[in-house]
Amino acid sequence: MATKVRTADTRERILTAACEVIADIGFEKIRMRMVAERAGVSTALLHYHFDTREKLFTEAMTHSFASTALDVDRDAGTAPAAVILARIVRNLLPTDPELHQDWRLWQELWVRALRDETTRVFAVDLYAQLHGWVSDAIRRGIDSGEFTPADVDDLSTLVLSLSDGYGIRLMLRDPTVTLDSALASIWRHVAGALGLPATVPTD
Repeated sequence: MATKVRTADTRERILTAACEVIADIGFEKIRMRMVAERAGVSTALLHYHFDTREKLFTEAMTHSFASTALDVDRDAGTAPAAVILARIVRNLLPTDPELHQDWRLWQELWVRALRDETTRVFAVDLYAQLHGWVSDAIRRGIDSGEFTPADVDDLSTLVLSLSDGYGIRLMLRDPTVTLDSALASIWRHVAGALGLPATVPTD
């Protein structure tokens, strides 16, 4: 059991380090040695867990998304559905340093997916997971009677599309777009479709 725990801890440190290094310098410049140094492990141990840069990159992206989803859904069974959905919308935007790092990873994914078929397929699958994350939250609210019935798939696609668009402008530090205005704009579409107040709910 202790060995399994140590192995899981090592993978966690490697993936966390990979996210940081990829976000800092970009995937094309990354070297496995850099990640090993950031994680505090040997290069040999890094290669034991991840034998290629590509595998490390995809695992890091999956790790990043899973960590965010786990935090947002921590009390999904008891919190109001609107609160959970608002959390998701916030976490689809670069609202804090950790999510800003996640957005840098996504931008690396987009660029690589345009040139590499394996990465493109992975990116499409990751978007499907994001879509499922949003749509599950919407369905929970509809099923509980908190939301007005709506076209769940269409609304989920709209939320992701708006989040991508506003997120890019925020990452570019476009002076015409603020985090508050982006969040309010996305939520207006959500609220209108689901019969919710226009004010974004908080925890």
